[in-house]
Amino acid sequence: MKRLIMLVALLALPLAVAACGNDDEDMNGEPVDDGVADTVDDTADDAVDDPTDDAVDDDATDDAPAEELRDVTVMLDWTPNTNHLGIFIANAEGYYEEAGLSVDIVEPGAGGVEQVIAQGAADFGISVQEAVIPAREQGVPVVSIAAVIEQNTSSLMALAETGIEEPADLEGHAYGGFGGALETELVRTLVECEGGDPDAVTFTEVGDVDYLVGMERGQYDFVWIFDGWDGIRAQEIEGADVNFIRFRDYLDCIPDWYTPLIITSESMIADEPEVVEAFLAATTEGYEFAIEDPGAAADILLEAVPELDEDLVRPSALFLSNEFAFTERQWGEQQLDIWVEFEAFLREAELTETQIDVEEAYTNEFLP
Repeated sequence: MKRLIMLVALLALPLAVAACGNDDEDMNGEPVDDGVADTVDDTADDAVDDPTDDAVDDDATDDAPAEELRDVTVMLDWTPNTNHLGIFIANAEGYYEEAGLSVDIVEPGAGGVEQVIAQGAADFGISVQEAVIPAREQGVPVVSIAAVIEQNTSSLMALAETGIEEPADLEGHAYGGFGGALETELVRTLVECEGGDPDAVTFTEVGDVDYLVGMERGQYDFVWIFDGWDGIRAQEIEGADVNFIRFRDYLDCIPDWYTPLIITSESMIADEPEVVEAFLAATTEGYEFAIEDPGAAADILLEAVPELDEDLVRPSALFLSNEFAFTERQWGEQQLDIWVEFEAFLREAELTETQIDVEEAYTNEFLP
């Protein structure tokens, strides 16, 4: 899950502009066959001609070709985890196949999910809003088609012994993270909003490390984590005595934003909207399964990725079953105000330079 935090560091670096299209033929093969052949064996003529008999001769239907599945590649944002439950469920339960799709789930390469999707090397991907907005600012034609989790589940975590319980308490303490500009800006904004001095917070770049070990050694005092993975690991697996400052409790100070979300390319939407619709319908069914039966959802993920820690996956699946869609909105729906406010936050903090049209950055059009 630290991969998601790593992405905020992209805002501190130039984002390479990918090719906005691919002139080659579709790498994924032929489109989905419309169905069985229009004609049947001549031996069925009598049955067809008889208006009282709607049946077609069994031999004729047996000879009809099976529907061809459209090959689809889905690129994850990190190694498989519970954020991806709906995708693994849709694959295992045959929802994708029923939608006419053969789905290959792959882990990300070094180039970043957004670039891969934009270039057409994968059809769908898992990304985050803080990567999509700067990507579109620099001309990378990716579009968010669903929010995986309805509200941000990020928190700042500190050992209870530090006395850190609210943002003002961060004053005089050290933050350990990836050194991304978004990390710094959010922490400073939280502290200032709650009456603290943001200049009294120090920032230590620590990279991909065991956060608990670093805090216990006094190398830094608090870190940014995701409740449904790192938070569960710290409390339920490691048994650490920790406090959390949950971002969702301070949305009067900082914006909410979507992390993670599902993206595709503008060309996929323009050229094969039926594939986007079919993929999202099956994926929605997968996440609805995860919401209704987190235990069975964990079983499916563990069977697909047996190297995962069962003691972490099960409570994480349970936690996320209440987070994927916790209001009356359907799973995946995105709100315009969240896109507008987060884009403005990035720009006002000088993390991006040029305003983008957020209504082109996301769509709910393909949700069932």
